[in-house]
Amino acid sequence: MAHEQLIEQIKKTKIVPVVVLNSIEETLPKMQALVEGGLPCAEITFRTPCAADAIKLTVEKYPQMLVGAGTVINREQCEKAIAAGSKFIVSPGFSEEVADCCAEHDMLYLPGIVTPTEAMAAIAKGLTTLKFFPASNYGGLKTIKAICAAFPYLKIMPTGGINESNILEYLAYDKIIACGGSWMMSGTPEEIKAKTKAAVELVK
Repeated sequence: MAHEQLIEQIKKTKIVPVVVLNSIEETLPKMQALVEGGLPCAEITFRTPCAADAIKLTVEKYPQMLVGAGTVINREQCEKAIAAGSKFIVSPGFSEEVADCCAEHDMLYLPGIVTPTEAMAAIAKGLTTLKFFPASNYGGLKTIKAICAAFPYLKIMPTGGINESNILEYLAYDKIIACGGSWMMSGTPEEIKAKTKAAVELVK
C-alpha cells in the first residue's frame, strides 16, 4: 500500500491504539477486542520480547487490521517488524538507521519528535508525517501548533498523555492525522472492547 493511502487509512481510524503485549497468549484476545470494538488498528510496541511474534500472529489472524510496530529504536528491530508483516513503523524518537531501513523496504516511518531540530532531521530524510511524543510532557497542542507554523507541510500523530478527556481537542487541529493512545487497552478483553467502542463513538 502506498504511503499516502496508509496515512489516509490512519486518518480514518483517528485513534491508533498503542499495545504492549507481555506474552503471545495476550495477543489474540486483545486484538479481537479492538476489532469488535470497531477499531481494527494497533501499534504493537517492541517493549517486550514477543513483539515480532505478536505482529506476525495478528497479521495472519486479522488481515483486515492495520498493524504497525511501535517503539522501534534500531535497524534490527525494524527488520524484524517488517519481516513479521508490519504496515508501518513508529519510533519514540528519530533514528537515522530506522529511517534508512524503512526507505530500503519502502515502509512508512513515523518517527517521534518534540523540537524543530528533530523535525528538521526527519524532514532531511524526506519524512513529513511525524509522531509527537510524549505529547503532554512537551506542551501538547500548543507546541504542535508552533512547530507546524514553522513547517506548514508537516502532519502529526501525537501520542503520550492523550485520552478521552483531550483527544477531541487534538483532532480538531487540521495538521493532526490521528492520536496514539493506550487508555483503552487496560483491563479484560471485555473491558477493552467496551472502552474501544466508547472511544470510537467519541471521535465520530
